[in-house]
Amino acid sequence: MRITPLDIQQKQFPTRFRGFDMEEVDSFLELIREGMEELLRENANLREEARRFEKQLKEYKNMEVTLRDTLITTQQLVEEFKTTAKKDAELIKKEAELNAEEIIKAAQNKVVKIHEDITDLKGIRRHFKEEVRRLIESHLGMLEFDKEREEEKPDEV
Repeated sequence: MRITPLDIQQKQFPTRFRGFDMEEVDSFLELIREGMEELLRENANLREEARRFEKQLKEYKNMEVTLRDTLITTQQLVEEFKTTAKKDAELIKKEAELNAEEIIKAAQNKVVKIHEDITDLKGIRRHFKEEVRRLIESHLGMLEFDKEREEEKPDEV
């Protein structure tokens, strides 16, 4: 059974011979009523404060969940960025290696072409030398022939 301050205030005690002093009893009941009203107000204030704290706690828990989700999402994004960066780096490295191989292959082909050109030029030089030698020998032969003819024909002028 709950007793309210109003119950205390309205409580009547029967009087008996040599009973309690009614003014003292009323005064005491008034003190109890005031104390009880104060306790009830304090209790209501504490309940209201508890509700505010519970509401605030819910907000903090929601913020915590949001922050945790954000942190997890951020970590996932970081991992994805790392993975993407590694893949991009690998791709760039492979492209560079392919370009280097192409450059080396082109340089090697140029070296081979230069060697072929050198060989061709040596052949052309050898052929040119032989032609010059034949020409010189031919001219020497003609000079010899002219000399012999001149020797055979003494001064016929």
